[in-house]
Amino acid sequence: MKEPTLNAEPAVQRRLLDLQDLDLQLDQVAHKRKSLPEHQALADLAAEKSVVDRDLVTADTEVSDLQREQKKADSDVDQVRQRKARNQQRMDSGQVTSAKDLENLQHEIGSLDRRISDLEDAELEVMEKLEAAEAVQLDLRTRAEAFAGRQSELETSRDAALKELDEQRAGLGDKRAGVAAELPDALITQYQRLREHNGGIGAAPLVGKRCMGCRMELAPSDLNRIKAAPADAVLRCEECGRILVRTAETSV
Repeated sequence: MKEPTLNAEPAVQRRLLDLQDLDLQLDQVAHKRKSLPEHQALADLAAEKSVVDRDLVTADTEVSDLQREQKKADSDVDQVRQRKARNQQRMDSGQVTSAKDLENLQHEIGSLDRRISDLEDAELEVMEKLEAAEAVQLDLRTRAEAFAGRQSELETSRDAALKELDEQRAGLGDKRAGVAAELPDALITQYQRLREHNGGIGAAPLVGKRCMGCRMELAPSDLNRIKAAPADAVLRCEECGRILVRTAETSV
């Protein structure tokens, strides 16, 4: 269905270009809000923090397991040492008079000494593993705590930037409302529809012989049509379909 022909005074049509300019500025503000570097930095930080948090859970579990293992190793060594001490006390007290029993006790004490040595080696190995695991745990906790400070800095910077952009958007919005109030509803409706389908530009000036919406130079037949059109006729670019506004820089 062919659109109805619109008419508007030349000054009103030029005012439409002011509306277009304000809309482009609003689009730029919206783009800046979405593309603030803090947004990506916070997303990257969250991804990195997620990895560190996961590794920290693993480190906490490993440290906890090794702490239990160390307690068990300590307990095993203590039990064998106590048994050796009891046997040694029996020997030293003279309670054992049988040569065979003494020989058995000496043999058992020798076995307990070897057992203590093996357990102490195992105990030392667990202690070394625990020390290494605690170092990893401490590093991860330090990194996790640093994330909080970095996140706070980024959020403060982001919020300040958003506040400034929101103030710009509010100011531009007020100006836009004022300009839109001066324009006919039918003209705004057509402009809005064209803007949505043409990358945010619904109206463009004719500078020289070129439409500044599509940057195409118009054909002679189109220029003749424009020249013959009434001053209040709302024209459209034959190349891109946008509203074409004649200005002092138009060469027809």
